[in-house]
Amino acid sequence: MVRIDVITIFPGIFESPLRESLLGRAIEAGLLDVRVHDLRDNTIDKHRQVDDESYGGGPGMVLKPEPVFAAVESLGAGDRRTLLLSPAGRRLDQDLVRELAAEPWLVLICGRYEGVDERVAEGLPAEEVSIGDYVVAGGEVPALVVLEAVTRLVPGVIGRGESHEQDSFGDAGMLDHPHYTRPAEFRGLRVPETLLSGNHAEIERWRREAALEKTRRNRPDLLER
Repeated sequence: MVRIDVITIFPGIFESPLRESLLGRAIEAGLLDVRVHDLRDNTIDKHRQVDDESYGGGPGMVLKPEPVFAAVESLGAGDRRTLLLSPAGRRLDQDLVRELAAEPWLVLICGRYEGVDERVAEGLPAEEVSIGDYVVAGGEVPALVVLEAVTRLVPGVIGRGESHEQDSFGDAGMLDHPHYTRPAEFRGLRVPETLLSGNHAEIERWRREAALEKTRRNRPDLLER
């Protein structure tokens, strides 16, 4: 079982996703233990304040270090890996997802406002992780992305173990090959004849070549690597 603790000021964002689809099934099956914590429960003032103005001035508010440290430390001691979801972090890719899926315990801290006090990353310590080169309103959606990506690699979650190996960014490092289903022809667009042939060797060859072509067309940077 993999344990994942999520620290956020908007715990309601996680209620539905954790009940549905892959995440919901993994939790129900006991393969995943997800615990969502309200950061405001770790404040000590009557207003439950988690943010303050930035030293040096500037727009926006900054998440204070005290409640974040208190929230993480309240989880107890153990072999955990702590991540801070932030646009300034290491970009999430499948290699990092594989690393995270091998961890027994993850803690995800959802950033908000203008940012999080730098002492959170330095002092806990917490690794900064970004889901892409853009900015969203907070770390909750990125945390859900991490949850989804990691959960797929937890043993027993996906029925056919080889499924995620053939995904985009899988072991071959390329995009997945195109997929087709019935009908064989739709609005003048036909399924490639090779896929209808029943020749498994030819189908496998077609898939490799189609995956290479799709990667060359959509993500040539992957081939450059």
